Amino acid sequence: MTEQNDRSEPEGTHDPVGAFRVAAFRWFFAGNLIFMLGTNFQAAVIAWELYERTGLLLHQAYLGLVQVIPVILLAIPVGQLVDRVDRRWFVGLSLLLFLSTSLALAVISLTQAPIWTIFSCVLANGVARVMQQPAKASMLPHLVPRDQFANAVSWSSTGFQLSLVAGPAAAGFLLLWARAFWAYLIAIAVAIFFLFALTRLPGQPKRQALEPLTARSLLAGIAFLLRTPLVFGAITLDMFAVLLGGATALLPAYSSPEILDVGPTGYGWLRAAPGIGAILMSLVLTSLPPLRRAGRALLMSVAVFGVATIGFGLSRSFHISLAMLLTLGAFDMVSVIIRHTLIQLWTPDEMRGRVSAVNGMFISVSNELGSFESGFVAHLFSREDDKAFGPTVAAVSGGVGTLLVVALMAMLNPQLRRHGRLDQGPQNR
Repeated sequence: MTEQNDRSEPEGTHDPVGAFRVAAFRWFFAGNLIFMLGTNFQAAVIAWELYERTGLLLHQAYLGLVQVIPVILLAIPVGQLVDRVDRRWFVGLSLLLFLSTSLALAVISLTQAPIWTIFSCVLANGVARVMQQPAKASMLPHLVPRDQFANAVSWSSTGFQLSLVAGPAAAGFLLLWARAFWAYLIAIAVAIFFLFALTRLPGQPKRQALEPLTARSLLAGIAFLLRTPLVFGAITLDMFAVLLGGATALLPAYSSPEILDVGPTGYGWLRAAPGIGAILMSLVLTSLPPLRRAGRALLMSVAVFGVATIGFGLSRSFHISLAMLLTLGAFDMVSVIIRHTLIQLWTPDEMRGRVSAVNGMFISVSNELGSFESGFVAHLFSREDDKAFGPTVAAVSGGVGTLLVVALMAMLNPQLRRHGRLDQGPQNR
């Protein structure tokens, strides 16, 4: 740990803003929050612009598929590299790549270049995200004291969810009066701010006695998860739940006149709704001590996520749809905080990059393949006489699948089901 991590809160107390008392965390939080606002702003604009230009849900499916390719190819080797260098440099390189692709997207939007050029930029953004995720996750334990780590995870997750709210909502308003071109310029500016914030962070500690760069060390993150059923179960549960319950890819269709008829502003709010729910839940969680029955809370939260996904799929009311998206976002936040905390507390520092890379691979595969699955199922069941049928089948079947996964995991992983305090690691069991 770094020197600023020596301070601990007295036993028996809980400081809801304890992580913010560390200057390094404040810079990291601010830079990452502003950057994620820009990336989610940009992602919403890309999805809307693509649907507006083509009118095809299948292209929304391809968006997810293109983004998952870098994850499958690069996540494990990137994790190996993250454990061998100063993690700030890895984040910085990813920001430069993101900045370049945002500039390219601005030119594409301005000139109405072919659709394939948008997908090529999305592919490059996927590479940048693969580089960034394990490096950021591995940096966080060195920015705050151990007893404030769960609090830091909660606030970091809150910031991420805030970006999911404000980014798409702002995109919806921007699309009313301006071209998508301006969204990409904003994304460039936020990447520059995060680069500056990185210069305010302390160097990451050097890791001693690194393993030789072999196939065995490359796959060490996967091997660690396989022999740690608690962490592996938490990651697997989240992966399949998000894979099956990916309603976000369907939002352009649900916003259309054939279903909810809410236009770009309504689309922005629908896209923001899960994040609003997540923020409200995270504010509750950050004000409370660590969960005492984390395993049961994880299973229950994913089950509610599945039920809300079914409710969204069946809804034909804008307000009910918003309520369902708020609910699934709130309970998804519970699972996010539990999963990230378990991963970092149960993983040795010399392996955090590789384990975080595998976790990031699972998350990205579930998110992007979930978008592909939802878009493909909606396309497969599309009807000319009923535009709502395909999206409804995709959303409802995904929610039902999520509930089945929860039931299966509860039966097969008793360690996860019985896990107690969230801040309990293997060394203090």
